[in-house]
Amino acid sequence: MTELPTRQRLSAAAARLFAERGYHGASVRELAAEVGIDKSSVYAHVAGKEELLAEIALSGAAAFHGALDALPAGAPPLERIRLALRAHLEVVQAQLDVATVWLREWRYLSGPARERFAGERRRYERRIRALFEEAVAAGEARADLDPQQAALLFLSAANWAYTWLGHEMRVEELADGFWRLLADGIAA
Repeated sequence: MTELPTRQRLSAAAARLFAERGYHGASVRELAAEVGIDKSSVYAHVAGKEELLAEIALSGAAAFHGALDALPAGAPPLERIRLALRAHLEVVQAQLDVATVWLREWRYLSGPARERFAGERRRYERRIRALFEEAVAAGEARADLDPQQAALLFLSAANWAYTWLGHEMRVEELADGFWRLLADGIAA
């Protein structure tokens, strides 16, 4: 079995350390130690720690967008929302470190990397809101539903999963339970 290239190992170690200790809590020295190289050797692979942060955050964006891209186009709007919730939670579970960086540590990006990430995050939020808009337009959701509020509720519930979602949990059952609460409410 061949070992991953140093660059990939640095990225994986950075995702893990940034998720565990925060971006500012993880040093280049610790990254180097995780990968088994000298601190000065890190800079042969990356310009700095922020380059790794940008890479991780944008890979998270790609994973979340990819999950939405995989939704069945012909499914009814409410079913697409249910599947989007499940897909979001599956991304969080499968890539817990990356999802943590996407949701928490991205704020330490600067310049063009921050602008690009913020654009991808806003695009994802618009895509979730559009799912609710489609459900209202199709008559599958209440006519008085505010798609912006619905999207905020969806994202608030799904985004915090990085704080409690474990690898042993069954995402399908969890997502479907959340969906029942969102779709049916809590009234008797």
